[in-house]
Amino acid sequence: MSLAVSGAQSKQIVDTRFMNLALALGRRGLGRTWPNPAVGAVLVKDGAIVGRGWTQAGGRPHAEPEALRRACEAARGATMYVTLEPCSHYGKTPPCADAIVAAGVARVVSAIEDPNPEVAGQGHARLRAAGIAVDVGICADEARRDHAGHIRRMRDGRPHVMLKLAVSADGKAGAAGRKPIPITGEAARERVHLLRARSDAIMIGIGTALADDPLLTCRLPGMGKISPVRVVLDSTLRLRPESRLVKSAREVPLWMIAAADAPKAREDALRAHGVEVLRSAGSAGRLDLSVMLKLLAARGVTRLMVEGGPTLASALLAADLVDEAQLFHSQRVVGADGIDALDANAAAALARQLRPTGSEPAGSDRLDSYQRG
Repeated sequence: MSLAVSGAQSKQIVDTRFMNLALALGRRGLGRTWPNPAVGAVLVKDGAIVGRGWTQAGGRPHAEPEALRRACEAARGATMYVTLEPCSHYGKTPPCADAIVAAGVARVVSAIEDPNPEVAGQGHARLRAAGIAVDVGICADEARRDHAGHIRRMRDGRPHVMLKLAVSADGKAGAAGRKPIPITGEAARERVHLLRARSDAIMIGIGTALADDPLLTCRLPGMGKISPVRVVLDSTLRLRPESRLVKSAREVPLWMIAAADAPKAREDALRAHGVEVLRSAGSAGRLDLSVMLKLLAARGVTRLMVEGGPTLASALLAADLVDEAQLFHSQRVVGADGIDALDANAAAALARQLRPTGSEPAGSDRLDSYQRG
C-alpha cells in the first residue's frame, strides 16, 4: 500500500510540475488572444519535453496544435498537459481534440473542463472514446484564475472585471477638485502597466478622462504594441477631439460607450478621428453598467481592467460587478480635502463581495489583492 501511495504521489508531483509550465506558457497570451482563452500546452515523452504551445495572438492557432507542430512525430505516445479542455467543435479552426487523436498522443492531463457550451466535457469524451487516458483537475484553482475571463464570459455573458485603485495613506485617490496627483511610486506604476498588458480592455469614466487626460497605454519597454483597447464611458460624448485618447485612436483602439440619445454630431466628430462609438442602454444621463458589460462581452472582451476612479469604482461595487480588486496603498498623505478612493458604502461592498488573497510590497507602496469568493 505504501508503495502505491508513493507512486501516486510521485505521479502527481510530475503532473503538477508540467502543468505549472503549461500555465506559465498560457499566461504569455493574456490580453492578446481574446475572445479565445489564453491556453498553454506541453507535450512530454519519457520525462522530456518534446513540444510546447500557447494560444497565439488573435486566438489562433490554439495551444494544442502549436505544441503538436513543434513535437512532430515525438507526439506519438506522449502525454499532453493543457490548461483547458481541448475544444471539440469546428469554429475557425478544426477541433483540437481531433488533432490530438490524430497525433497519437497517449494521455491528456487537463486542468479544467471548458465552460463553453460547445465543449463542456465533449472534448474530454472524444479523447476517451479514442482510447486516450484523460485526467482532469491538476492545478485546477490556478487554471480557473488564469481563465477567469473566459469562464465569466461563458457563464454570465460579461467580462471578468478587475478594479485597480491607487489609495493614499489617508484613503484618498486624488486632490480636491479632481486635480490629478501622483499617489504611488514608479514600482507600483510598472505593476499597473503589466496589469494593462494582461487585460483585453481598460475602462475609465468620462470624469477621469476629462480630469486626467490619460493615454491608458502599456508603456513597459517593448510592450507598447500590446496595449489594451481603451474604453471610455461617456453617455453624452463629452470627450474632446484634442484629448490624448482621441488623438491616439488610430494607433491604439478607443471605444466610446454612449447613451442612445447622445448627440450624433459629437459621434461623427469622434469617428472622424478613428474612435469607435458604441451605443448602450441607460437613463437620466447614466449608462446601465450591466448592459454595458454584456455589450463588451459580445464584442469579445473577456478581461476588463477598470481604472476609472472613485465614481466608477463605487458604481460597479454597488452593482456587484467587480470580480477582482488590486489596491495600491501609498505612504503619501493627500489631505482632508482630497477625493476619497472609496466611500463608506463602496468600502463595505468590497469587503462583503471580495476576499483578501494577498499583500505584497510594490516598491515603497503596498499592493493588496482581492478576489470574488
